[in-house]
Amino acid sequence: MKILFLTPQTPYPPRQGAALRNWGFISQLMSRHEITVLTFSPSPSPPTGGGARPADAPDPLRAHCDLFSVPLPVRSWRERLRDMLIPRQPDMALRLVSEAYAHRLTDLLSRRRFDVALVGGIEMAPYLDILMAARPRPRILFDNLNCEFLLQKRAFLTDIRSPVHWPGAAYSWVQWHRLRRYEAAVCRRADRVIAVSDGDAASLRRLVPGLDVAVIPNGVDTSTYPFVLSPPESHTLVFTGTMDFRPNVDAMLWFTRRVFPRIRAEAPTVHLDIVGQRPHRRLERLRKDPAITLTGWVEDVRPHIASAAVYIAPLRIGGGTRLKLLEAMAMGKAVVSTRLGAEGYPVSHGRELWLADSPADFAAAVLALLRSPQRRVELGKAARAFVERRYDWRIIAPRLETILPSPN
Repeated sequence: MKILFLTPQTPYPPRQGAALRNWGFISQLMSRHEITVLTFSPSPSPPTGGGARPADAPDPLRAHCDLFSVPLPVRSWRERLRDMLIPRQPDMALRLVSEAYAHRLTDLLSRRRFDVALVGGIEMAPYLDILMAARPRPRILFDNLNCEFLLQKRAFLTDIRSPVHWPGAAYSWVQWHRLRRYEAAVCRRADRVIAVSDGDAASLRRLVPGLDVAVIPNGVDTSTYPFVLSPPESHTLVFTGTMDFRPNVDAMLWFTRRVFPRIRAEAPTVHLDIVGQRPHRRLERLRKDPAITLTGWVEDVRPHIASAAVYIAPLRIGGGTRLKLLEAMAMGKAVVSTRLGAEGYPVSHGRELWLADSPADFAAAVLALLRSPQRRVELGKAARAFVERRYDWRIIAPRLETILPSPN
């Protein structure tokens, strides 16, 4: 089958949410199907001080797929403010609008016939018109990486509690209502919608009654995430993620203000590693604390996860499922997460990870695990088995094939 992937960033190397998911699909499908990828390549910037990694496409992608890319469009804050105040479209519908991308897609569709076009996330939805105008038209699958209107609703409900965050709440309120309309329209236009969890699928069906949604969860290649026992004496906590992504910023601000001081009061040697590119300016104050490290961009998050005693996921905003949790669990880490952070995964408190929502409960869970290396090992083994059994890409990717059409 001839499959076209429209992706917001180069799928390989897979270092963040959308890329991890798209590479998971592509890596498992490329031996049986003809894969073409049309994507964006960011402007090169030095991988230091929190910068993004220079664009590249190593051999696994180029060797097995046709790869086409155009420069990532750049919008100024002035343009974003203008777009927020004037049009009815949500911010996400405008982030990746590119004349160069549209021209390249039109050219590809004029020269090649595709059986399927997989639209990887709502940011790629502006190109639906071009796909639908193609003759012959490919079957369009919309992979809804997050239930975006729900994410903005949750961000609004979180920020509205604190006057200092009311500007963010105002932004989220506007985006929430615009996304409800836009996300519903996108889902109606696609031939099939894919959600990453049963919860997201249910939310989309409430948004569009009768919507045909297939649930294909996020996954991880367990062969590339080895089970690693951290040193018993380790007192390091780790969090990983793109650090200008609002849910991640909120998680670290909440944790460092409300939870970390409680932990340090009883475990003075504890250290927190915040691992991920482009740390937001709101996190800069954390650099003054010797017990906290903001790494910025790193070549590989796995050594940081491996050396930690406990992986934390104190997320209070979000939708979909968190791939970062699968990475940590695949490596056998003891994980403490909020219930929202673990949303979408059929985990049980105390079996695969520990769940805690209040500052006191979260701190108590982390402290208990720091004091018990044996309990950390038990949780880590259960977590690894859970991921191997349910969330390896070799198990998940074939589900995508079950909803592909028969080749013409």
